[in-house]
Amino acid sequence: MEELKERIRREGVVASQQVLKLDAILNHQIDPQLTMQMGREFAARFAEDGVTRVITVESSGIPVAFAAAYELGVPMVFARRKKTLLADPDSYFERIPSFTKGIVTDLMLPKRFIKKEDRVLLIDDIIANGDAARGLVKIIGSAEATLVGAGIVVEKCFQSGARMLREQGIRLESLVRIESLGEDGIVFAD
Repeated sequence: MEELKERIRREGVVASQQVLKLDAILNHQIDPQLTMQMGREFAARFAEDGVTRVITVESSGIPVAFAAAYELGVPMVFARRKKTLLADPDSYFERIPSFTKGIVTDLMLPKRFIKKEDRVLLIDDIIANGDAARGLVKIIGSAEATLVGAGIVVEKCFQSGARMLREQGIRLESLVRIESLGEDGIVFAD
């Protein structure tokens, strides 16, 4: 998506060779038109896969996952990172490290929101080491649902997450692929 690349060039902040801040586009500020374009793109890429549910992790993946689910006409569900007083005790749990937060968290998804007959599309904003995505893959597996693929807004090719998912045989569709971050700025893979 050329418009997404241009927005990343203009508004992304290279914090280090490993970290790209996209809080003006994906995390703190959401551009509704761009988000809906991303959702349409994922819906088009997975239109023939019989998706019955879109899944993501709170919170940065929610807007794009919602847009994709809206375009596909299916429910969207997200895994929580923090247990609340209202948390459903009958939930799937996966413990994962968070690259950007530097902590270990638990992903929680109530079992009533994912069923064995579901054909699930995983959506996430950025894939670095892939820990959140792998946690969701495990939850989908525990539910015995079918993972049709993963839609990633920004793939950081220089980190291992996307490669490890592909090595597991998971179809991964990225809207933008970044080769490197550094003094020269953002270098796109495509």
